[in-house]
Amino acid sequence: MAELTTLARPYAKAVFRLAQDDGSLDAWSRALALLVALIGDAKVARSLAQPSMTAAAQAQLLVELAAGSIDEQQGRMLHELARYKRLALLPHVAELFEIYKAEREHKLDVEVVSAFELDAASRQSLATALQRQLGREVHIHTQQDAGLIGGVIVHAGDLVIDASLRGRIAKLRDSLNS
Repeated sequence: MAELTTLARPYAKAVFRLAQDDGSLDAWSRALALLVALIGDAKVARSLAQPSMTAAAQAQLLVELAAGSIDEQQGRMLHELARYKRLALLPHVAELFEIYKAEREHKLDVEVVSAFELDAASRQSLATALQRQLGREVHIHTQQDAGLIGGVIVHAGDLVIDASLRGRIAKLRDSLNS
């Protein structure tokens, strides 16, 4: 997966710069999401994988399926990806684009894994604390993992904060073993 992200990075940067210059970040975001959904559809994927499908035909199929939802520039991007046999990179391009967009808008998606479901007050308190610490608008997504026993693990970009009881027990065990 890291290799695909590496290959997708120049395309994502180019698309992001283009969208930023045009002031069309949201339009590109919607278009990329739609295109990723299209290539993820089993029927479309089978059509794209046909040996008789040329690169131009693959791109044209996607352009036709997304007609009215993508503009000419987005269609040209599809043709370029197809021309270099890079349509499979589209999900990675979209993911990187969203990261660049969130950075520009000073937003950050944060994943919080907790032992129990967080109530609204706890979510808001955590979001406020993270916004102060990270200096960005924070959007919290939660998951539950009873294996944590208690507490939370916060994933915010490259930052991981393990404030779980399971994590504390592991640290205590490691310190006793050393």
